[in-house]
Amino acid sequence: MSLVNGHKLLSINDKRVDHIRRKDKRFDLICRKIGDIEYSLYSDDYIFFISTFIGQMLSNKASATIYKRIESLCNNNVCPDNINMLFDEEIRNAGVSAQKLGYIRSFTDGILDGSVDLKKINNLSDDDAIKELKKIRGIGDWSAKMYLIFVLDRQDILPVEDVAFLQGYEWMSGTRDRAELIADSEKWKPYSSIVARYLYKALDGGFTKTGISLNSPQ
Repeated sequence: MSLVNGHKLLSINDKRVDHIRRKDKRFDLICRKIGDIEYSLYSDDYIFFISTFIGQMLSNKASATIYKRIESLCNNNVCPDNINMLFDEEIRNAGVSAQKLGYIRSFTDGILDGSVDLKKINNLSDDDAIKELKKIRGIGDWSAKMYLIFVLDRQDILPVEDVAFLQGYEWMSGTRDRAELIADSEKWKPYSSIVARYLYKALDGGFTKTGISLNSPQ
């Protein structure tokens, strides 16, 4: 399964990171704790959304298991034509709910008949892209923002709908209060996505288990 397109390095000395560090002391501390980070982008728009539909409200482990079954049914090539050739029963037996099957069918039909034009959407501004993506059945704010961050590498996306991001923010700030988060995010513009990436890294790397304090040893 080809999901990623190379590696990108985000250095704590990158001018974008430095811009946020100078404005937010908590983020500066996090950067010094974590250091440089690497990340990868999904290389296939279609695969991203199919895996996203499958993974909604599921653990990463369960989602990956079901996706691998779908991938196997597609002879290791998940694409609109191959998904379209599968029977509903095959997809359902792989562990996909009836609702998610509907999302997959609707999205696949849109790609095949041209009513869903991701290339056109990819050229829109952040707000307009989210607005257009949400017109697609099964895609809401969360899915749209994940797409902009993890596929398009947009730099100023604030994923307030994402539980992992909120967990990371709570670790950094001591609260999940939405009003406070929105106020803080003004300091991160136009690079809110970078803060999200660091908070995701903090969660994945186990940094959030140790606690954080602005008075911690540097």
